[in-house]
Amino acid sequence: MSDLLKGMPMPAELREMSRSEQKGVAKAVRQFLLESVSQTGGHLSSCLGAVELTVALHAVFNTPEDRLIWDVGHQAYPHKILTGRGPRFPQLRTRDGLSGFLKRDESPYDTFGAGHSSTSISAGLGMAVAAKLKHHPREVVAIIGDGAMTAGLAYEALNNGGVLDADLLVVLNDNEMSISPNVGAVSQYLTRILSGRLYNTMREGAGQALSLVPPLLELARRAEEGVKGLVTPGTLFEEMGFNYYGPIDGHDLDALIPTLENLKKISGPRLLHVITKKGKGFGPAEQDPCGYHGVTPFNRSDGKMAGKSAGVPSYTQIFGDWLCDKGAVEKHLVAITPAMREGSGLVRFQQLFPERYFDVGIAEQHAVTFAAGLACDGMHPVVAIYSTFLQRAYDQLLHDVAIQNLPVLFAIDRAGLVGADGATHQGAFDMAYARCIPNLVIMAPKDEQEMRDMLNTGFAYPGPALVRYPRGNGIGIPLKRDLSRQVAIGKAEILREGKHLAILSFGTRAAAALAAGEALDATVVNMRFVKPLDTGLLAHLAQNHQAFLTVEEGTRMGGAGSAVAEFLLNAGIVRAMRLLGLPDVFIEQGDAGQWLADLGLDAAGIEKSGGALLASLARPPVGA
Repeated sequence: MSDLLKGMPMPAELREMSRSEQKGVAKAVRQFLLESVSQTGGHLSSCLGAVELTVALHAVFNTPEDRLIWDVGHQAYPHKILTGRGPRFPQLRTRDGLSGFLKRDESPYDTFGAGHSSTSISAGLGMAVAAKLKHHPREVVAIIGDGAMTAGLAYEALNNGGVLDADLLVVLNDNEMSISPNVGAVSQYLTRILSGRLYNTMREGAGQALSLVPPLLELARRAEEGVKGLVTPGTLFEEMGFNYYGPIDGHDLDALIPTLENLKKISGPRLLHVITKKGKGFGPAEQDPCGYHGVTPFNRSDGKMAGKSAGVPSYTQIFGDWLCDKGAVEKHLVAITPAMREGSGLVRFQQLFPERYFDVGIAEQHAVTFAAGLACDGMHPVVAIYSTFLQRAYDQLLHDVAIQNLPVLFAIDRAGLVGADGATHQGAFDMAYARCIPNLVIMAPKDEQEMRDMLNTGFAYPGPALVRYPRGNGIGIPLKRDLSRQVAIGKAEILREGKHLAILSFGTRAAAALAAGEALDATVVNMRFVKPLDTGLLAHLAQNHQAFLTVEEGTRMGGAGSAVAEFLLNAGIVRAMRLLGLPDVFIEQGDAGQWLADLGLDAAGIEKSGGALLASLARPPVGA
């Protein structure tokens, strides 16, 4: 454990410290953050940029009684360190260890848990209204990044918050704008004036006096808005009902703490605009904040990260290569991502075809309906999106794409278990939530070659199609980059002929299923399609097999195995059956391979379940 933790205060102690001592705490937090994350990996740039802001918030507000709601959690490691969780950082993002995001059951200081962005203002507004209804004198602060402000949810909350006139402070942590020294000094002076008691008392007093003369009140209001609009970028927030303050240097505790103390004394909806620098205090992260957003273990002296496995490309890279290959010959192909250019493998496509690349920001709903509009007028959109993020655009998938049967291809990355990011990011539900939607074709490749072939198939299909693939590397087979290769829609592939038991695998669990099938002398089928199912093959297999075992890296409830069971039931085919998949719980962070083994989805687990199913066939039925 780092010696830096020995003097690390809890928030109540921090509030009793002098300003110079608080600055020392900020320095220690940054040093510990670098020391710890360089060994474990995790989110770095955003956290480094939020150190002083975190210290200031805990120094001013009576946490955890006052509520701090951090958006997503990418910037919340300093918050975790200051709330007593520093000793657990060696187990960051490991199974049964410290979560990389905020969790209500991890600490009373984590007032709202989230893994998807842009929820903080809505949640904070709910807490502020609850406090008002309960007559509870509690401060509520929502901290949101400028990237998260690209989502519609944030503006829905602002729009509602201004109308409700709730006692809510929104801190906009802006790490993209730069402040020159002169402008920064003027802005800080202006903010202190606008947040000071004298200014607000005068404004309220003038409002009460002028209320007796409505035309003068309206004139004064417009004059105030006009002057503030000239010197601050907050007109939009003011129009939505939030008093705007800032921008202010988010790394200057001498500016932050007095401003927050002033704003604490003001009621109603307020927004403080704070300027920070991603990666603050660590040169490599300052120069490449995107590259150091999420890191593997790295060398603190030069920032060099631990190397990734060479030679075998990831499924994400395979998708990116296919997209570039296809885009070169298909001029109507357009690529869309909701702020996941690097994560979804679109960097090279953007460089090659910038006019056909669209990053819509953290706006998954818009991404899907935008794709629908493009498809209506002759373009062929490919939406690159994580499984867990497509959940946010479910209505658009159903209503705007599927009902109209539009040719949109969804490349669903991170399908299945994702490891360290945990419950909020597991791609557990896409097969279950998508297969009940008419018109969709849903494909799950067993390997990287089949993935490319399925992408070709989905692009050629005249309606909506989904190809789901996991995080991580492929199995290393040589790739044929022929863009004409396709998979017959709704047709499965028999990998091994056996007897008695048929193991039906959906997706990349096929290799494990095949190993189990060899041990059990079972038939093994690569089902390929979650929808439409190869019902002809299923009926054929039922003629000479006594049992079915389905295998999928997705939730059992409503998933691909359920689809098989539904078909057999409706066809009047009664066979012994067991569904293997993810259980009806949220899977927490931890090594994905270990989780698969513990859940019986590796070769040994599939063999064990298959053996038990075969053994049950030899036993006489109950009551016989």
